[in-house]
Amino acid sequence: MTPEPPISLLVVDDHPVVRDGLRGMFESAPGFTVLGEAANGVEAVALAGTLDPDVILMDLRMPGGGGVDAIRELARLGSRAQVLVLTTYDTDSDTLPAIEAGATGYLLKDAPREELFTAVRAAAQGRTVLSPAVASRLVSAVRAPGAPGSGPLSAREREVLALVARGTSNREIARELFISEATVKTHLTHLYAKLGVNDRAAAVATAYQRGILGETATGP
Repeated sequence: MTPEPPISLLVVDDHPVVRDGLRGMFESAPGFTVLGEAANGVEAVALAGTLDPDVILMDLRMPGGGGVDAIRELARLGSRAQVLVLTTYDTDSDTLPAIEAGATGYLLKDAPREELFTAVRAAAQGRTVLSPAVASRLVSAVRAPGAPGSGPLSAREREVLALVARGTSNREIARELFISEATVKTHLTHLYAKLGVNDRAAAVATAYQRGILGETATGP
């Protein structure tokens, strides 16, 4: 069998010591390759276009260009890279904008080495990755005050949600469930309303929090 190609990474952080540490950690582990480093969001966007990494490890608060603006710009440009935020900040003012901008996941820098490896593998597959602390904070922030949602999810909505949690695209969900993409979008609109959220990542976080998808985890 042909071995799987390594997951390619772009490391974005304004601290050289952090970048060096992450590069060394990933290059010493099988299945990863670090294509480059950037010291801010502007550099990250430029390098992402040149290097075409699978996953971008993105810090948030950086002089010369923050992570959230970079995530928005990468989404606007149609970058295929999955962005995994890796930061020390877990406040609402950091987590929500990053997820809403299009980040695939959000981890804190105190995450254990193996948890980070697992998260990068999951992100490379397009799966939503949230540390438990961030998931809990995100759920609290996206819920409307006093509004628990507008009813239980239907069986079909649960199927769609489970596929979303696996990082499945709308087109792939439609193919798997033998429905149209328009119907998938309708189910997503309904389950967003019921969960009191605005996007896929928040829906997954809320579903884990409520026990709809099981326990919150970063593993595959």
